[in-house]
Amino acid sequence: MTLEEFQTAAGPSPQWTPPLRALWLDAVGKWEAAHQAVQDDEGPEAAWVHAYLHRKEGDVSNARYWYARASRNFFDGPLEEEWKVIAAELLDFPSDP
Repeated sequence: MTLEEFQTAAGPSPQWTPPLRALWLDAVGKWEAAHQAVQDDEGPEAAWVHAYLHRKEGDVSNARYWYARASRNFFDGPLEEEWKVIAAELLDFPSDP
């Protein structure tokens, strides 16, 4: 799936990982549902999305915690750019590890 196909999907696919589902939910304005989608996922991809969500929320200290859990640097650019960077990378990950 391309980034464009992901961005224009009518709804979440059952094959999407929780982090991808969270990004899609965030894109359609469902921050709480997005946060819930990654809340219990212990993986680094979920931690990265979790970091992005808290940065978007304005909770910088919590975001920094999640960036560290994801082994990622704090993203200083626009939120829209970070969303695309995360989505593009996660779309390269296999759905079933």
